Amino acid sequence: MKKLLTCFFAMLGLTSACGQQNYEDVDVQQFAALVSDTDVVVLDVRTAGEFREGYIDRAINIDVKQGDFLQKAKATLPADRKIAVYCRSGRRSANACRQLAAEGYQVVNLKGGIMAWTGSQMPVKVEE
Repeated sequence: MKKLLTCFFAMLGLTSACGQQNYEDVDVQQFAALVSDTDVVVLDVRTAGEFREGYIDRAINIDVKQGDFLQKAKATLPADRKIAVYCRSGRRSANACRQLAAEGYQVVNLKGGIMAWTGSQMPVKVEE
């Protein structure tokens, strides 16, 4: 019985450790303050087509759905700077944040994505 309880508590500890978030989620106002700092890198992880429809100023576009996302990100993003990440609704960017944080990047995710950003009347740029 003692071994069974020990095993149970060990597994419980592993599942809670795996569930920990290794990045920060912020709202639109916090994200706006963050990206106003030119030392912060802005990363848009949507598709190229979505990016062309409108993006946050200074954003770099690397599609998280592409198989080479992590390789491109590591080749492009400086490891010593904070990365502000967003997508359309916040799901893809959360995935990108998990991957980047696992590689040692300090990342922040925009809750609600660019939908929340534009819904708060924040500016976007459009490719011409």
